[in-house]
Amino acid sequence: MKPNRMFAALFCAFLIFAAPRARAADEFFATAEGAIRGYDPVAYHREGRATPGSAAITHAWGGVDWRFASTANRDLFAADPERYAPRFGGYCAYGTAKGYKVSTDPDAFAIIDGRLYLNYNAAVQDTWNQDRPGYIATAVNNWKSLEHSAYVPEPKR
Repeated sequence: MKPNRMFAALFCAFLIFAAPRARAADEFFATAEGAIRGYDPVAYHREGRATPGSAAITHAWGGVDWRFASTANRDLFAADPERYAPRFGGYCAYGTAKGYKVSTDPDAFAIIDGRLYLNYNAAVQDTWNQDRPGYIATAVNNWKSLEHSAYVPEPKR
C-alpha cells in the first residue's frame, strides 16, 4: 500500500473510532468561568451544596474546563466524570424536558438517584419539583436530539 493511501486509511479508521467519543462544547453549559458557571460538580455530591471551584484547580473534559474546590474533588471527577457531571450537560432539567437548552443557577439543584440536576432558577425548580420523575423521563428523551444542538444564550437577566 502506498504511504498516502495508508495514511488516509489510518486517518479514516481513527475518525470512525474517535467520533463516538468526541464531545462538542455545546453539550455542556459553560461560561467564561467554565462548565456550570465554574462550580464544583463533585461538591454537590459530597457536601450537598453549590460550591464555587477554583481557577487554580481545573480538569478539561468534554470540551470544557471544570473547576473544583479541592484537588481531591478534581481527582474524583477525573476518575469518573460521568458520575459527577450534571445530567443534560448542566443545562436546565426543566428546560430540557420542555425541549430547549437554557442556562442554570448553581443554587437551583437536586441530587436524585446519585445524579446532579440543575435548573434555571428557584422558581423553575419549584415547578420541576412538582413532577421530577415525569420531567426527567421527558428530558431524557428530548436530550437525544438536543445534546448536539447549538446553545443560544438567552438575553441577560
